[in-house]
Amino acid sequence: MTLRNNTCTSLHRLVSTICLLSLPFIAFAQEVPGNGTGAIRLSTAEEIKSEFNSVPCKNNDRLSAVKALFEKMGAKPEEIVVEKIKRTENVVIRKPGTGDSPEVIVIGAHYDKTSNGCGAVDNWTGIVALAHVYRTLKDQPLKKTVVFAAFGREEEGLVGSSEMADAIKKEEAASYCAMINIDTLGMGIPQTLDNVSSKSLIDFTVNLAKEMNLPFAHTRVEGASSDSASFIRKKIPAVTIHSLTNQWRTILHTGFDQPAKVNHESVYQGYRLTATLLARIDAADCQAFREDKKKK
Repeated sequence: MTLRNNTCTSLHRLVSTICLLSLPFIAFAQEVPGNGTGAIRLSTAEEIKSEFNSVPCKNNDRLSAVKALFEKMGAKPEEIVVEKIKRTENVVIRKPGTGDSPEVIVIGAHYDKTSNGCGAVDNWTGIVALAHVYRTLKDQPLKKTVVFAAFGREEEGLVGSSEMADAIKKEEAASYCAMINIDTLGMGIPQTLDNVSSKSLIDFTVNLAKEMNLPFAHTRVEGASSDSASFIRKKIPAVTIHSLTNQWRTILHTGFDQPAKVNHESVYQGYRLTATLLARIDAADCQAFREDKKKK
């Protein structure tokens, strides 16, 4: 997650008015919907936990670790593409949609870290959730094309996501249904980061969490940004899912961002929410998320 220098001060003033909630956790009542092909392979909380037994703590090791994790989740090496776009490298897997639909959903998380700490919370948690969402839905016949993207250099100003968004031609942007961004799980309950999320997708996610009986909140943290902002700038509906608590200032971008600080149940909840959210967006009419169209 990208934070302006004054974010800690700003958030300190806002603590009493924004909802940065901690757990408890409850069991999920809603499974990820399938498309008539039988049971879906849902990851367990223990499987999510095991991914943090070894976290790459150096930026130079992160890209190869992302590729290895996707291969572990069942991706073939030739399906994993490292896109070198100008200033960075994004790791991308494209899952074509069924039929002739030109519609696209992007789901992503940044893999880079700041110079401090191990980047376990920010944002290896997002990469783990992304990879497990891929495994859950990779064999399902989704209607829309899904782009699974691990972004580089988010901490340097959303570089990887900006390069991907800017590469989308103006005439192609209308076919992009939504972008789901996963950034900094592993602390508390899932939440949307409202200041870098589209209202239509915030509302859609809130309603889905209620249906799933999932503890959920949404927050506005001024001074914080994430990769969803790159797509919103291109007028593509986007939402960031995070799980910040009021303790984030003691972990993010510090030497304390270590695997031991990750709440694995929080990552598991974020994974289950985003997998279900992706499946629901795939089944939905994309016009429902386009706020400019709704106003006309």
